[in-house]
Amino acid sequence: MAVEFSILGRGRAGRALGEAWKASGAMVALRPHSATPDGLVVLAVPDDAVPGLAALFPGRCAHLSGSLHLEGVPCAHPLTSFDGRSADWRGTPLALTGEVPEILVSAFSRLGFMPFHLEPRLKALYHAAAVLTSAHTASLWLGAAALLREAGVALPGRGFVPLAEATLRNIERLGAEGRTGPFVRGDEATIARDAAALPEDWREIFLKLGRL
Repeated sequence: MAVEFSILGRGRAGRALGEAWKASGAMVALRPHSATPDGLVVLAVPDDAVPGLAALFPGRCAHLSGSLHLEGVPCAHPLTSFDGRSADWRGTPLALTGEVPEILVSAFSRLGFMPFHLEPRLKALYHAAAVLTSAHTASLWLGAAALLREAGVALPGRGFVPLAEATLRNIERLGAEGRTGPFVRGDEATIARDAAALPEDWREIFLKLGRL
């Protein structure tokens, strides 16, 4: 059976996209890193594996790295966090760098991704901003929960999740005006009291982020 393209890599991104594309009716094949399929190949692999694998499929592959740029190798980077399963990606940006094959752009678009052009020179900045939004936000969230847990405070229900969801909704609706808290209000007494309650390394992060 002929396939439209193959996905190389069985990590979270490869599994999630493979599942979603198959459910949408696309003829795709999910293969391990060591495979050497014919036709168009999507490299859903770690950044350090992209150059070597791209060399095996000259002129017929694209990669998914948000930060890495390889001359002559197009990239389609979905601005989301994958967990290995299909999800609702409607409205999710898809950064395109280079001449991404139309069949691949259409496949992403059918899943709800919204393509836009990203210049190679801006990829690292774009990805750094994504890391701040996703990975660093997760680190702050998990770290905050750990601070309370270590102090013997067990939040009931969904813990910090309702606060995080409400904050994101406010930012989505109001932009910068959706930001709240003592730094926005200029409440220096509260800022000083809160900072003093934190360990030194967290205190520095708390104050630096608040003053940005």
